[in-house]
Amino acid sequence: MMRWLLVLGAVNAFLSVAAGAFGAHALKARLPQDLQVIFETGARYHMYHALGMLAVGLLGLVRPSPLLSGAGWAMFAGIILFSGSLYALALSGVRVLGAITPLGGVSFLAGWVLLALAAWRTTG
Repeated sequence: MMRWLLVLGAVNAFLSVAAGAFGAHALKARLPQDLQVIFETGARYHMYHALGMLAVGLLGLVRPSPLLSGAGWAMFAGIILFSGSLYALALSGVRVLGAITPLGGVSFLAGWVLLALAAWRTTG
């Protein structure tokens, strides 16, 4: 399980760098400033949580825990829902897609809470 989180964390870190470069170069002349900012926010949170997944995966190799597993998968769900909805909104201009974004934010928050709980239970 932790191997999957490590692989998905690394793949998502790669994808966030690619998205950031795409946003900074290919979209700069094509999107209005407000949509560029939205795309950049998606890429930034994408990277934060890819790194979070890597941290969770590494911790899980040392001390496996269902809480850590849940934390990693919640972060992955958050990437899909939060960053994915922001990418889709920025590229399509369909603002209703922003209604999905808070679900991703809640997933991110759940991931960090689960990580904190796992840390609390395994340290002492």
